[in-house]
Amino acid sequence: MLSGTRSWTLFVLIHLLVGLLLASSGALCAGETMVQLTHRETGKRISCTVLRDGETLILTWTNSLFRLLVTETYVAEGGILVQTGVTFADPNGKEPPLVKPEDVEDLYHTGGPFKAEGLSKPFRRIVFRIGEIGNPVLKIRDYAIELAKEVGFGGSVMLESRSQLNDENPCR
Repeated sequence: MLSGTRSWTLFVLIHLLVGLLLASSGALCAGETMVQLTHRETGKRISCTVLRDGETLILTWTNSLFRLLVTETYVAEGGILVQTGVTFADPNGKEPPLVKPEDVEDLYHTGGPFKAEGLSKPFRRIVFRIGEIGNPVLKIRDYAIELAKEVGFGGSVMLESRSQLNDENPCR
């Protein structure tokens, strides 16, 4: 049996080790997501932002095939971006029909207006290819980034996310 002092020392040592392990894995620093946007061909950084969990990114673009305005919503969650909703808006202003999340994948390719909420599709990396018509704009907080102006027609942009540790600043 250990003496009181040795028990206390062992207790403190174990808790310190567990704390160090959690901190090195980022578990104690959850709650922030670094989001970086780069020109895929050149690697040039376009934007870098640290978001708190729950903050949103909004991507809008025009579907070149069906000419519908698309709005995709993403939420930062512990180092990843989670797509939570998508709307293919009716050009006549009519409210698009609400669809089930499991139907969204097919609807991206088959056309027609629709709205889906309650999606939970995680991403760490998304590549946007810039078409002639799409005019994609990524809104992060109050800042709108026109992707076609950044990389031009035919270019591509990579959006990456990862956990943000409190003591580092990857956006320098």
